[in-house]
Amino acid sequence: MNIPILMYHQIDLPPARGTPLRGLVVSPGSFSRQMSFLKYLGYQGMSMRDLEPYLKGARQGRVVGITFDDGYQNNVRNALPILKKHGFTATCYAVSNMIGGVNSWDRDIGVEQKPLMTTQDWRTWLQAGMDVGSHTRTHADLTQLKSPDAFDQIAESKQELENSLGCEVRHFCYPYGRFDSTHRHMAQQAGYISATTTQRGRVQSGDDPYALRRIFVARAAHLGLFAVKIMTGYDNRRDK
Repeated sequence: MNIPILMYHQIDLPPARGTPLRGLVVSPGSFSRQMSFLKYLGYQGMSMRDLEPYLKGARQGRVVGITFDDGYQNNVRNALPILKKHGFTATCYAVSNMIGGVNSWDRDIGVEQKPLMTTQDWRTWLQAGMDVGSHTRTHADLTQLKSPDAFDQIAESKQELENSLGCEVRHFCYPYGRFDSTHRHMAQQAGYISATTTQRGRVQSGDDPYALRRIFVARAAHLGLFAVKIMTGYDNRRDK
């Protein structure tokens, strides 16, 4: 098993040069070319839900996971039509207590505040065959919380999303990519099937399903670099 799981954040026009975290904003044109390239190569883009049998080794195929962190409204507006065009699915990780709000967790570092999906946006996402995952209740840095508070962020976000959207939430993503073995066990205890990180690499046989690596797609990733990331071991570095 050697499965790339792509990590995106925003699909929108990038902010001005010098803006913090500008690299997390991929233009709709670039995203469209990347998805077309995957289709041309014969890959099937899949949500974490649809990827489950491949991650478990029950199925094999030319597949790639597609994930979006945070739940920005521009995902449903700009990414969803492109995903539908190619017959792909994707997972978007929602911050359950901030639906309809903005990315206030980034305010102190000067990141532009962008609208997050509303409840209706999430329903549109689900109705299109996409998947919803959890990204905690408030985009919390779990490593800065006491254990009971960290578990509340992990477990309650699942319940809040399931109650408000009427869907099963099976997959989790650690905010900022920060976690330790305690949080890994919390995610399992809360009933998630998987948890993704920001650590670079493809998913390989024997990998911990609660510490899955992903391939980060940055704003500046031209199509040639995107091809290298998909087709070679460019991102397969194993951090110690």
